[in-house]
Amino acid sequence: MYQGIRGASQNLSRSRWVFRDCRGRVTSKITFAHIERDDNLSNWQGAQICEIGFDELTHFSEKAFFYMLSRNRSKCGVKPFIRATCNPDADSWVAKFIEWWVDPNTGYPIPERSGKIRWFVRQEEIIHWADSREELWERFSLTSETERKKPKSVTFIAASVYDNKALLEKDPGYLSNLEAMPLIDRERLLHGNWKIKAAAGLYFKRTQVQKMLPVVPDDVVKIVRAWDLAATPETEKGDPAYTAGVLMGKRANGQYIIIDVINVRQSASDVRATIRHTAEIDNARYGNVRVRLPQDPGQAGKDQAESFIRLLAGFSVTAVPVSGSKEARAEPVASQWQAGNIDVVIGDWNEGYFSQLESFPASKFKDMVDATSDAFAELERHGEFGFSF
Repeated sequence: MYQGIRGASQNLSRSRWVFRDCRGRVTSKITFAHIERDDNLSNWQGAQICEIGFDELTHFSEKAFFYMLSRNRSKCGVKPFIRATCNPDADSWVAKFIEWWVDPNTGYPIPERSGKIRWFVRQEEIIHWADSREELWERFSLTSETERKKPKSVTFIAASVYDNKALLEKDPGYLSNLEAMPLIDRERLLHGNWKIKAAAGLYFKRTQVQKMLPVVPDDVVKIVRAWDLAATPETEKGDPAYTAGVLMGKRANGQYIIIDVINVRQSASDVRATIRHTAEIDNARYGNVRVRLPQDPGQAGKDQAESFIRLLAGFSVTAVPVSGSKEARAEPVASQWQAGNIDVVIGDWNEGYFSQLESFPASKFKDMVDATSDAFAELERHGEFGFSF
């Protein structure tokens, strides 16, 4: 990174670059390190750091940021400062910290405030803002030279991918990647929206379906049935979850199609019978239909997955560990849905399916969404599989 600078040398064991003058004396150091959790903050006790840089500040806690602010000090003559970059996250402490620079109605940065400096004093974990340090001096009766150094200055500079001209020239397809994301991520990562949150209707709308087809077309080249498992009987106390199975295919033209959806409340034994019976029907109708099952964390999840694989001996079946939030898992298929790249076969299950998708993630039940997410993920996995009528 700094190989071309005279006097620079790298210490790999300490992730550090050291810079020396012509006499071999150390003039400065740059160290690369990380903070994985708040528990790691004690590792920085006693540190004196002139410059601290945070990449993706929203991934750090408020506690970590202000603790490291206390380490931002030095006697070397360089005035301490902090720089941080981040993408919008409406639920993060950073959103609250920079709210003065953001339009509360639109969520977009206010152009005329971008780069404007403000001042704050933090007491008892509460931040008090002002337009000048003098205002804070008066408000908190800061009279001595030491006290008057308490206010800290901060500014927020809005930027977008369009400011990175070098990147767009080298990789013009990157902008297309951002534009292809689901609405929420597109608003955050492309347009810099600090207010948008996951809400009903922002992932799926029935009006975004490309075509409602009366029958399954004959150009489907890949097909999978993904299940979201739940074996709580309806008679138990509380609200039982559903078991959902989504049959999804990919057409020769790249279009996706939702062929069939099963959504039932059953006991554990009935769920197993339903999955086996459905696999037999799917294969009889469409040929080699791959079955995808979720594998929950831990040994119990592994045992359950192995049990289902034995149950489906003779069929193409896979069990995939579940990871990430339901929203994160839904984003890839939601992107295609919003772009009009998904067709749906007409069936008596349509209304219940559309209702759950449109209310996601606010809906109590998300089983059909989860199964749809997994079906899409399985279709896009490496390796071809097909079927014939």
